[in-house]
Amino acid sequence: MIYADDIGYEALNCYGGLDFKTPRLDQMAAAGMRFSRAYASPVCTPSRVSLHTGLYTTRHGHLGVLPVHHGTRQKVDFQKMPTFAQLLRSRGYTTSVTGKWQLATLQVWPDHIRDAGFDSWCIWQIWRDGNKTLRHWNPTLNEDGRVREDIADRFGPDVLADYVIEQMTEAKAAGKPFFILHNELLPHDPIIETPDDRALGRQAQLGNMIHYMDKLVGRLLDAVETLGIRDNTYVVFMGDNGTHDVDFKNPKSGQPHELKHTRHTIAGNVNGGKFQLNDAGTHVPLIVWGPKSVPRGAVSDDLVDVVDLFPTFCELTETAIPASLSIDGRSIVPQIHGRVGTPRAWVHHGIAGKGENLFDGSWRLFRKDSKLLDARNLPAEPPAGKASEQIDAVKNRLGSIFEKITPTGPRPPEPFPARVLVRE
Repeated sequence: MIYADDIGYEALNCYGGLDFKTPRLDQMAAAGMRFSRAYASPVCTPSRVSLHTGLYTTRHGHLGVLPVHHGTRQKVDFQKMPTFAQLLRSRGYTTSVTGKWQLATLQVWPDHIRDAGFDSWCIWQIWRDGNKTLRHWNPTLNEDGRVREDIADRFGPDVLADYVIEQMTEAKAAGKPFFILHNELLPHDPIIETPDDRALGRQAQLGNMIHYMDKLVGRLLDAVETLGIRDNTYVVFMGDNGTHDVDFKNPKSGQPHELKHTRHTIAGNVNGGKFQLNDAGTHVPLIVWGPKSVPRGAVSDDLVDVVDLFPTFCELTETAIPASLSIDGRSIVPQIHGRVGTPRAWVHHGIAGKGENLFDGSWRLFRKDSKLLDARNLPAEPPAGKASEQIDAVKNRLGSIFEKITPTGPRPPEPFPARVLVRE
């Protein structure tokens, strides 16, 4: 799984985006399955904890960004909240993880990654000897407990791509099944020069970072092909939250309907992004590529929540989820293989200070103040307007779901199986 950092759906050409160049991701979508309506919470920690645990933010309790950049002793407790990686590892999979691990301070909790279910890692260590470190140029990367001293002149995302390829190569040689969570560092700010920028002598900008990330995705897909493992390897690309809009300078700013950070799609203008509980902050790309069982160029319009990846990975690896473990996700394996699944009726998002909302594909309701947005003509998402019988019905329907999503409450009112069925 390639989990890109701060990239909304509108950044990809295959999603109708017009501002950036993503040829390899477009090729990935053309040769695989693209999910048009995938969602995650609008900032890293809530989104990532939901990925690992299969729990909505209200249930796992991490609505804010864990302050690892401030050297906190806080951590996400994956002993109390089991992860899919723990289950896959117990099934015999070798597990590894890269890049961003803003779920604990490694200098304080050196075993946190292993406890989360990963045997090996190449992670950006944010603190070293009391000083904050860098992730792009002159990166500080911790590989299996030791900081690498041989990469001072290299670009961090390149080093991580090398590591992913090495992990796949070693697993193939050992005849072992593997799972890799590649937390891609791009295109998260600061806006920096990529190797291509330096070679061409051009100025750093968000679009160049996105394009370089796209090249690295292509490099990993090529490696899967070269290793001869595509027939039994699924590659998943997803964004962790929406684009950080302030990093994009709209060249049309000042023209009618053009704001300073507006992005553009064939469906209309996108405003807002990361940190915001709206479509721009939560709507992310999700593409699956791999075996022949994944239909080429297919598109699923089913709603997908990031919590759905937990049971999906378990089903793809024929890993049983204990009946005692309550999760909020539902597998999308049928859709990945072009079959009719059991679509969810809504997705859930949360972020500290702004609360939570539910999105059913047409309406977005906030728990905090019962504000309702009309999302029937995205990317426009205006307030729903005056009270009416229809609006009251929507608020009542979605509002009743909020009552079921509590930290200790029962599972949401959708038929989530206690165990994942083995793939046909």
